[in-house]
Parts: sequence; C-alpha cells; structure tokens
Amino acid sequence: MKFKLLAAALISASLAAPLVHAQTDPSATAKPVENAVDPASIQALKDMGTHLQTLRRFHVSTGLTGEVVLADGQKLQHTATADLDVLRPNKLRARMFSTRSERVVFFNGEKATIFLPAQKYYSTVDFSGTVDALVGKLEERYGIEIPLSDLFLWGTPAAPLDKIDSAMNAGQDFIGKDLCNHFAFRQGNFDWQIWITTGSKPLPRKLVITNRADEARPQSVSLIDWNLNPGFKDDVFTFVPPKGTRAVELRALEAKK
Repeated sequence: MKFKLLAAALISASLAAPLVHAQTDPSATAKPVENAVDPASIQALKDMGTHLQTLRRFHVSTGLTGEVVLADGQKLQHTATADLDVLRPNKLRARMFSTRSERVVFFNGEKATIFLPAQKYYSTVDFSGTVDALVGKLEERYGIEIPLSDLFLWGTPAAPLDKIDSAMNAGQDFIGKDLCNHFAFRQGNFDWQIWITTGSKPLPRKLVITNRADEARPQSVSLIDWNLNPGFKDDVFTFVPPKGTRAVELRALEAKK
C-alpha cells in the first residue's frame, strides 16, 4: 500500500471469526503478536475492497493532519482537506486544499485537467481510460497524487495484500456516530491502522499512519466522510477556465535510468 503523509488514504464487519481483543474497557490495550498475520483481518481488507469497487456515484471527503519533525525532534502539525466527486467508470473531480497550496483535478472521460487557482495556471491532457487508470497514470507519469488514491486500488489485483508483515483486529470504536471495526497492520517501515464501519457495506472512516523509519515516529491521521447519494451534476467534471487563467504544458517526469 502506498502511503503519503498528508495526502493519501484508506475495511469490514462480517468477519469469518469473532473479534479479537474487543475492547469494552477503555483502559484495556490490545497486544499484537510479533509478525503475526491474522487471516480475518486480511479478509476484512478484501471485503472492504470488494464493496468499494461496487460504488459508482459518491462524494468522499477527508480532513488530514500530518506531522513534520524538526531537526531537534520537535513535532509540528499541519492540516489539509480533500474532496472527491466520483462517477465511475470515468469521471472525477478532486480538490486538495491547505494554507500552503490548492489543486483541483477534473476528468470528464476524455480530458484530464490540473488547475492551480492561486497561480492561475491549468494543464490539460487527453485521456480516455477509467478513473482507476487515471489515478495511476497521473502519479506515475506526472508525479501528481490524488488524495485517497487507495480507494481506487483496494478490491483490484493491484492491492498489495501479500506485502503486509503483520495484521491484527484491535476491537471496535465509534468514529462519529458510526460503529467501526479497528484493524492494525505493519508493512515495511510503516504501521497503519484503519477503522471500518460495521455491517454488510464496510467503508473506511479513519486511517492513521506511523512512519517507523523516523525515530520520532511522525504520524498522519485521516478522517473520512462519505455521501453515497450526492447531488452533483455531470458538468462538475468538465473544467471551464476562469477569466485570467492560462494554459501551461504538463511535462512528464523524466524516465528513471
């Protein structure tokens, strides 16, 4: 799974086995087993991915909090937000916003446009594939990351389930008013936790990522909200240049040698 602090994101209830380490006592702590991969937790990821792939029209938003570690070890938190309107198979509008930057991506099934409102620049490229394919191409070819990009990865053969080093069920918590199953995973230099709504339609509601490669253990936290009956119209996916903006060339990344 590809994790990006401050710009990324993403599991299920109907498990084949009972919940492990269910925490009815808030003072209780779950005790993971070193390098143990719980099959039911992996199955939860699969169930979540299967459900995500059934979603055709939705709005999803996230509030992101990430940490930057200074040279002396002091941590600074920064926040950002992201909103996505999606109409599968081939329409997307994604807006990423913070005090430091704003970027909007439009895709109407024929053209993809990246718009920088503050700079008043936009770039457009022809593309006729699916939203899932576009997300991958923008990052690979142009280095442009779509927030919550893992939502388009889970439930496909590209989901890297075989790269998870440990997996455990950490009980249940409420995220807002939603009762969620809480899972914890270790993958390479990252620990990550995910909270997924219980029931037959599992949706990710919270994601926490810890970078163990840094001894300060910086974290990013994403709270994810869903609207599965959004009121947007199809014209939101087509970019109309505002007055005073100008087109610039979108240059591909140099090929790795």
